[in-house]
This record gives sequence, C-alpha cells and structure tokens, in this order.
Amino acid sequence: MAIIRCNKCTLLQEQPDTLAGQSIPCPRCANLSVVYPTLFYVEKLLDKYFVAQKELVRLREVSSVVTTATSTQAVPSMPMADIDLGNTNHLASEIQHGPIYDWFRKRQIKVQANMRNVDTSGFFDEIAEAIGANLEILREVVERICWSQQKGHASALIHLGKKKPEEAAAISTFCQSLYDFSFVAKCFHNKPDKNIRLVLQTAPAIRHFFNGEWLEWHALMTSLRYAKERGRRFSCSRGLEVALQNGSSYELDVFMLIDGQTPICIECKSGEFRQDIDHYLTLKKRLGIVSKNFVMCVAGLSDENARAFSAMYDLTFTNERSLADHLSHLF
Repeated sequence: MAIIRCNKCTLLQEQPDTLAGQSIPCPRCANLSVVYPTLFYVEKLLDKYFVAQKELVRLREVSSVVTTATSTQAVPSMPMADIDLGNTNHLASEIQHGPIYDWFRKRQIKVQANMRNVDTSGFFDEIAEAIGANLEILREVVERICWSQQKGHASALIHLGKKKPEEAAAISTFCQSLYDFSFVAKCFHNKPDKNIRLVLQTAPAIRHFFNGEWLEWHALMTSLRYAKERGRRFSCSRGLEVALQNGSSYELDVFMLIDGQTPICIECKSGEFRQDIDHYLTLKKRLGIVSKNFVMCVAGLSDENARAFSAMYDLTFTNERSLADHLSHLF
C-alpha cells in the first residue's frame, strides 16, 4: 500500500499502490496531497529521525557542560597528561568552549568563538613559541617579513653581515624552519653575500600571523602549559568575539577560564599599544575581571616599563618573556 500525508489536516492514511506518485484530494479536508510509495516515505522519515537524534545528543552534551560549569567538580576535565598541547584539535570544540559561553551568558554578554583558533594541529604554535623564546634576535626577521607583505613585495631579504655568529646561526635556523613549515614559499641562503632571501606566502593566515597573531599563539601556548603543569581544569579561546548590550564589540585575544569560574584575559600587542589603554580599562571594568587577571602582553616591552605601567594603570603589563612568570603567581 502507498501512503498519503496531508500537510493541512495531518491525515496519514494508506492508499492503493496505483496512486503512488500522484496528487489527490485529501479524504478528510480535500486539500491536494501527494501519495508516496511506502518505502520512500519510511526512508525519508528515518533520515529525519537520525538527524534529529544526532542533534539531540549534541545538545545534551553541550547542555551538560554549560549547566555544570560553575562547579569546579563538574568542569570538563581533559586527560592533560595524554594530550600533546602543541599538536591537538581536542580544544577546537563546542564542549571545550561551553563553560566560557556560560560565563559570559550569566553576565548578559554575547560571545562567538572560532574553534579553529585553538587548533594546534598546525605549525602556528611552534613558530610562535620559537619567536617568543628568542624575540630579541628574531624580531628583525618577523618585522621584515611583515613590512614586505604590507608593501606587496614577493620576497624579504634578511641581512646577516653585521650579526654575531651565534645570532646569524639562530636566524638561519629559524628561516629554515619557516620554509620547512611552509610559512615562506622558498628560502635561499646566500653565504657569500651573507644574507637570506625569503620568498613570501600570500595566504591570509600567514599574513595575519606575521602581523601580530604570532603573539596571540605564544600567549595561548604559555597559558595552556601553565594550566597543564598545575593540573588545573580550564576552557580556553583565542580571538573570542564579544558583543555588549550597548552595542560595543571587542575581540579578546586569549581568554581562559580556570576551574570554570576564574577568568584570565590576555590582550597581545606587537606594536603600538598606548592608545588602547583606555579601551581595555573600559572592557576590564565591564567584564568584572581583577587587574592581575587582565593582562596586557606587549612584545619587547622592558621589564622595568612593564612594572611601571602596571603601577600606573589598573591593568597588568608583561612582555612575551615575563608572561609565564606572571601566570605562575596567579594561583
């Protein structure tokens, strides 16, 4: 037998197979309705059922995390000992971001996270940590690449003639890593002329990385290693979009929620930052984060100036080196 399903009065009734594929008046309300072959109708019904089941499971998982996030015992705990922080996509999930969404929801703030921003399966984190660990020597390379990209040049030339042997060796190794990890298209070591020519990549992700996102990756990895070393439960996000009720919008470079309730916000600046201080003071007040947990990480900032600025403003200033030390004193 075939099946008629009326969209107007919801009648479901068997019909002769000879009517399958035809439109006939509904026996109850006379609305023109299609008669479906039984097998076709059941297959479509099952497709919708399984789709609904998958969505229900996903919503239950997210709801479970969000509902229990305020309890330190209920915050999702990842088996951190089994996760390679520098090579995992475990953090790039709605479940991992659940407590962060809940924390902002309770403050009537809308947020949107890009899951890929905390996916460390690629090489962004490795290169960022290399830069952060040796910025004094490698900064010239990063800035030269950034400048060349902004000017639309196809390559960047790194001069080694006036460098100390150990500095030249470190730069050469770093440039080779950029090529090995596809951050540049080609790397030519010209030993007679003591320079390195880097043929640049034009992909937006690479451009953004050298234009300052490397510091965000460095801050993220520093925070993750801090949390793992101390066995803390956490949720983390990078580039979190925040929309306040007054229409103001912000992007939080690195946001971490420790044990489901203690926020740490890290704003990263690889260039000029002074004109943004008032902006971040306003944001810090709106989020209700204490000054020690709202960090301005400024690349290359001297330790002395970091201490002075922290004393002047209701914010905490660090550089790429002292960030880890500051985090170690928070808890």
